[in-house]
Amino acid sequence: MKNVTDSFVSLGHWPSAGGFGFNTDIFATNPINLSVVIGVVIYFGKGVLNDLLDNRKQRILSTIRNSEELRQAAIEQLEKARARLRKVETEANDYRVNGYSEIEREKQNLIKATSENLERLENYKNETLLFEQQRAINQVRQRVFQQALQGALGTLNSCLNSELHFRTISANIGILGGMEE
Repeated sequence: MKNVTDSFVSLGHWPSAGGFGFNTDIFATNPINLSVVIGVVIYFGKGVLNDLLDNRKQRILSTIRNSEELRQAAIEQLEKARARLRKVETEANDYRVNGYSEIEREKQNLIKATSENLERLENYKNETLLFEQQRAINQVRQRVFQQALQGALGTLNSCLNSELHFRTISANIGILGGMEE
């Protein structure tokens, strides 16, 4: 700072105070030159710098707006995806519940049908046993009847002689003759 003030003071002590000349003292003239250059740059470069900063500001704002729009679109897509997911989960739960209830219904129907088939087979078995039992009883009866008839015929044939045979025939003819009248 002392050099800057000294350089202004030294201007008045130049040998040709009223004229124009070059100061060759680098330390004395550098701050003055720098202040003149910086002043010119600030005066003329202010507009360019403002334009650059405004352009940069507009690009940043545009990028922020685009980012916000993209973010909003992504949020909307996310909400749509969540809604679809909830819908699919609800449908899956419905299918699962309906599937389990359908399986349970089919299981009950199968158990019922199997039970009815078993009952029908049991009835058929009982009817078959009863039929076979009746057939066996009838066969036994028939055989007993045949044996009894054969025994009776054998007894009759052994007991009947010609005379008894003749009287039986005559009695039967008499009964038949009485029936005709």
